[in-house]
Amino acid sequence: SVRDFVMGWHLSYLSTDEPRRQPETGPHEQLSRTGGNLANVIQYLSEQHSGHLDAIFAKLRERVPRIERVTSTQMPDGRLLLQIKDAPFDSPILARFASDGTLKMLAYLVLLHDPEKPPFLGIEEPENFLHPRLLHGLAEECRAAATKTQILVTTHSPFFLNALHPKEVRVLWRDEQGHTQCHPIANDKKIAAFVEEGAQLGDLWMEQHFGVGDPLTQGGSPMPRENQCR
Repeated sequence: SVRDFVMGWHLSYLSTDEPRRQPETGPHEQLSRTGGNLANVIQYLSEQHSGHLDAIFAKLRERVPRIERVTSTQMPDGRLLLQIKDAPFDSPILARFASDGTLKMLAYLVLLHDPEKPPFLGIEEPENFLHPRLLHGLAEECRAAATKTQILVTTHSPFFLNALHPKEVRVLWRDEQGHTQCHPIANDKKIAAFVEEGAQLGDLWMEQHFGVGDPLTQGGSPMPRENQCR
């Protein structure tokens, strides 16, 4: 039913502070909105879906090559300790000492490789705390996951946008009445022609070729045609 579909939505705005917590032990099947139970989900995957966890770690090493392993260990006081082993060091470090980008990338990979994906997954501003060069790969991970569920990503990053196809992009803005409007980029023949010639969407956006969605011009509303870049 529609109600069950909506109740199954998972909306994510991952924090860099929450995954550093040391939660109480116990496997969790799904990452929380902010990622505070990352250690619990890794515990669950280790116990129930070790193949998925191996794939996640392999993907993480592609993005952060010096990472050797990530472990979720139960402490005597009942808390879970998330540790990350970096190649230059003999011993793993606690997650709270890991870089923001490493934790965010790990959390996104766990989210996107969920063995039982929700019917709808929302991801807000994945570019925060990630190196711009990592965003293309993250966009590809989102595209791969979208073959098994519906994914909506909101972003202000031209680097993330550069990895996308016109049919995947909608520009949102508010009209004079305060209502949200949507502009499908694929409907713009000028953009399609630029992309055909090898241009990237993020670059076209920054150069104002979209004609809409620039907060410094008309408050994001559509620009008159004569003011748009040609």
